[in-house]
Amino acid sequence: MYATIWALLPPVIAIALALITKEVYSSLFIGILVGGILFAVPGSAGVGAAFEGTMLHIFEDGIVSVLSDSYNVGILIFLVILGAMVCLMNKAGGSAAFGRWAQTHIKSRAGAQLATVLLGVLIFIDDYFNCLTVGSVMRPVTDKHRVSRAKLAYLIDATAAPVCIIAPISSWAAAVAGFAEDGQGLNLFIRAIPYNFYALFTITMMIAMVLIKVEYGPMAKYEKNAELTGDLFSGANPYAGVTDDVPEGKGRVIDLVLPIVVLIISCVIGMIYSGGFFSGANFVDAFSNSDASVGLLLGSVIGLVFTLIFYLCRRAMSFREMMGCLPEGFKAMVPAILILTFAWSLKAMTDSLGAGEYVEAVVKNSAGAFQIFLPAIVFLIGCLLAFATGTSWGTFGILIPITQGVFPADNPLSIICISACMAGAVCGDHCSPISDTTIMASAGAQCDHVNHVSTQLPYAISVAAISFVCYILAGLLTLMGLPGVIMLPVGIVLTVAFLAVAKNFTKVNA
Repeated sequence: MYATIWALLPPVIAIALALITKEVYSSLFIGILVGGILFAVPGSAGVGAAFEGTMLHIFEDGIVSVLSDSYNVGILIFLVILGAMVCLMNKAGGSAAFGRWAQTHIKSRAGAQLATVLLGVLIFIDDYFNCLTVGSVMRPVTDKHRVSRAKLAYLIDATAAPVCIIAPISSWAAAVAGFAEDGQGLNLFIRAIPYNFYALFTITMMIAMVLIKVEYGPMAKYEKNAELTGDLFSGANPYAGVTDDVPEGKGRVIDLVLPIVVLIISCVIGMIYSGGFFSGANFVDAFSNSDASVGLLLGSVIGLVFTLIFYLCRRAMSFREMMGCLPEGFKAMVPAILILTFAWSLKAMTDSLGAGEYVEAVVKNSAGAFQIFLPAIVFLIGCLLAFATGTSWGTFGILIPITQGVFPADNPLSIICISACMAGAVCGDHCSPISDTTIMASAGAQCDHVNHVSTQLPYAISVAAISFVCYILAGLLTLMGLPGVIMLPVGIVLTVAFLAVAKNFTKVNA
């Protein structure tokens, strides 16, 4: 069965089950199980030998193997340390202190929204941290300036995954680096950033909406009610009576800002170190050739140690409280670790069956004109899969190994397709009502979840449509020998133009 169509059965089954059950863990594991069966059963002498071969391949060659890989272990340790730092910064009161500072310095409705976007962009190391922090910090500020809770939830959600997926120093970059081929993941991630149209156009849209002062769809009603009457919910408040569990006056702004700055700087230094910067390589080459596992691990350890010492010197927390944050941070990252482990194992199963060789041979024999639409098709598949399952990371784990098998690394369409995979996964995750980030954005804004999903959906679909067209044209330009990145400024202009037209249309129909 090596390098035949059977090699695609494990990921296809995983995708199908994810769409049907909307549950990613069991879907990935069943895909792994099918891969083990296809590898071991043909050629086995009897049921006992087939069972033994399947189990050994799944666990020894799959799960145990990927968890024994030093690169993968480094990525997992980075996630655990990141979770611990998130817990430390929240319990130290840094987020609450930043919110108090913002209340005294932001003077307008547009300023409150732009500050929310800015804070969401600055907190790019993890989407969970983003949702939890931006919501608690900016709620009092946006309430004061009569920004609806639905709009706040959209701003939180749109600066979570879409920002993390274009930030090289983030848990998402670590995940993508882990799904890609060994040693090339971070370089691939960085090269894909200019083609991540959905994320970049979403950020453009948020800023342009505030500056142009346009709303459409269900959001327009919520914003109008909030601005004119002060009704932030346009209905009942589902979080009435809920108070933030942060002691009044605890923490300072520096408790949030300084650990994040040190973490970013130390991770950058760690990555250029792993890329040979201190051995003579220039900064760009060192960053592109860096080992994400080593760089992020070293940087996060330095960031964690600094945070512990800093809080201890400031007496922001007791030593016992800080140590209690370590297991709490680990528990927060368990879902991400589980998805990564299963996705890595599924990749090991498909590799052992020769899926990459089969797909590459099929695509090479296909018509050249079909390749033009591959980035757009990958984007659409990523959207649908992430929407149905509610997870970007599970979508990465299933689609990135398949996408890499379509083109060799030196093919210019390879980067565009990888970007389309990531953009589609983020788009589907952004739209999905069962996505963890969508749910946490609702909770962070203390907004009714159904209202958040219904008001956000028209905005997300608008950006997705523009991104889909840009991926088609980027594929066409690339095959013509022109740089597909031309579609980035074109798409930004299209996004702003769309909002200008939407503003005129809503005025006519007002």
